[in-house]
Amino acid sequence: MQPQTVHRPFTRSIAFLFAITCGLAVANIYYAQPLLDSLAVAFGITHSLIGIVITVTQLCYAVGLFLLVPLGDLIPRRPLIIGHMALSVIALVVVGLSPTVYILFGGLAVVGLLAVVTQTLVAYASSLAKPIERGQIVGIVTSGIVIGILFARSLAGWLTDLAGWRSVYLVSAFLMSGMTIILFNILPTDRQVKSSLSYPQLLFSVLQLYKQQRLLQIRGVLAMLIFIVFSMLWTSMVLPLSEPPFSLTHTAIGALGLAGIAGTLGAVRAGKLADQGKAQWTTGIALVLLLLSWIPLSWIGHSLYWLILGIVLLDLAVQAVHVTNQSMLFTIMPEARGRLTASYMIFYSIGSAIGSMASTMMYSYAGWSGVCYLGGGVSIIALLFWLVTLKNPANHKSLT
Repeated sequence: MQPQTVHRPFTRSIAFLFAITCGLAVANIYYAQPLLDSLAVAFGITHSLIGIVITVTQLCYAVGLFLLVPLGDLIPRRPLIIGHMALSVIALVVVGLSPTVYILFGGLAVVGLLAVVTQTLVAYASSLAKPIERGQIVGIVTSGIVIGILFARSLAGWLTDLAGWRSVYLVSAFLMSGMTIILFNILPTDRQVKSSLSYPQLLFSVLQLYKQQRLLQIRGVLAMLIFIVFSMLWTSMVLPLSEPPFSLTHTAIGALGLAGIAGTLGAVRAGKLADQGKAQWTTGIALVLLLLSWIPLSWIGHSLYWLILGIVLLDLAVQAVHVTNQSMLFTIMPEARGRLTASYMIFYSIGSAIGSMASTMMYSYAGWSGVCYLGGGVSIIALLFWLVTLKNPANHKSLT
């Protein structure tokens, strides 16, 4: 059966549907974070190496960003999105039923590769939105990504305590199936003029963007640094919380992640400020908050309330910078939003992979205090980098 062509305008309700879809899709690469200790036991992986589970999905996510997201500039995004989601369902079932660590890693690799549908949706939303509200729309859709990342930890923890870690991926496959059917029926038609480039030329043009667009270079490095920090917190946090004196259940650890939903406020508000020409002001304040967040995070031994405060500050800061980065980039080359999104998000994926591996290794070497020192150090580097590049004209293109 062929879907009917949809020509409805891009409304806020459709933007929220995009946000829900992004949340479900991106959750697939974060389910493993609160399950690291369970996976380590199930497959005989040491704590010092268990971060590889996250690194595999993030690196494959980076590959998907380069190979798949630019296709949105070449072919209609509607079938591209539906196809990615349908294949994701199959990959999730493979992970949920994997009998060996090799099949687990293979399934997670494909899950990471196809989770880039979130970025195709973000680029799609930005192209459908009116210019005057583009930042707000990007903020709404990105807020779904934030909630999905955090909801992933809560759902994963609850389901693991209830029915084991495999149930997490099987339930996700079911949810993704339902959303695929919904999108099949109501996803708006892609009216953007497509590129005349061949696929190899399209991929080469992604690489050219790094050389041609100074704004992409600046905002990409910022993205890499903030997501190193973001991944350091969320990958390693499960390790001290699952050990004495806390010995929290997976459900409790996942519930702590809900504190980060405050980051959605940062995402939506940052988009509005970017529309108003206040992108640099937003970036500076957010990076200061990012650095300050590691102070209460380092006091986890005194009270979990300090941990919650640190989570709120860190997520708020990261999402504010992330949405501001995207809002600025989407103004410079409207005809290449897919490629710009891919180019930018590769920095994100690399940062997430580095943070996952570095945090578990640091925790094995110096405990939670070592993770906090490392996270604070990377936050300082991010703030200094922004200050150094502040006077660069390219970093103000969206403000003129």
